[in-house]
Amino acid sequence: MEVIDAVFLGIIQGLTEFLPVSSSGHLEIGKALLGDNSIPEESLMVTVVLHFATALSTIVVFRKDVAEIFRGLFSFRWNEETQFSVKIILSMIPAVIIGLMFEEELEALFGGDLTFVGFMLLITSLLLWLADKAKNTGKPVSYKDSFVIGVAQAIAILPGISRSGATISTSVLLGNDKGKAARFSFLMVVPLIFGKIAKDLLSGEITNSTIEPMPLIAGFIAAFVAGFAACTWMITLVKKSKLSYFAIYCFIVGGIAIAYEYAYA
Repeated sequence: MEVIDAVFLGIIQGLTEFLPVSSSGHLEIGKALLGDNSIPEESLMVTVVLHFATALSTIVVFRKDVAEIFRGLFSFRWNEETQFSVKIILSMIPAVIIGLMFEEELEALFGGDLTFVGFMLLITSLLLWLADKAKNTGKPVSYKDSFVIGVAQAIAILPGISRSGATISTSVLLGNDKGKAARFSFLMVVPLIFGKIAKDLLSGEITNSTIEPMPLIAGFIAAFVAGFAACTWMITLVKKSKLSYFAIYCFIVGGIAIAYEYAYA
């Protein structure tokens, strides 16, 4: 993999991890456009590095929130921070179960099938359009809501379904405050990303990767910078009810992906 390709994929990952347009779907499209013929170990290594960069950017953006959560947890009291942590854990359960039970089936979907990605982007577009029409409230995320949002996150494992789009839209449609929905959406994924990275490293699947370090470093930096900018921007956009623009974008990109696959199949 060339450095320029890694930077390109890093920017895609950083932007689309937080913007509700599906990072997995765009990475599949990006790999298809670049003619990615890398062996599985190299492709997985790039994915791990880029996801680590975006997880780190999330921690930096929400560093005060993360610090408060840890302080609350170590006070060993049933306070707001502890309750928030329990909600995060509840939201992780569906994705963990689905990820472990259907790991091989899910991996098979990441094979460059742009028709499938396109249709999933159309579903993301519909979710965003519905959420944009919902009224803003001051309601916080409840325990029940946390689990339902977690189900949406599990479904978003599919390439083309935006994780942030699905979780934020589901939260808003449940009547939660848009700003709180965005905060919860971004923080709930951090433990899952680190868990997935640890699993991939421990599995030994990427130990035989022959990819050079420079593309990985370049991709990491690109993903971190793009992720930091996108995360900060997205919080503002959700509060201002600007999700309809992303709904239109996903609809267009989904349509193009389907047309491209049929034209060059």
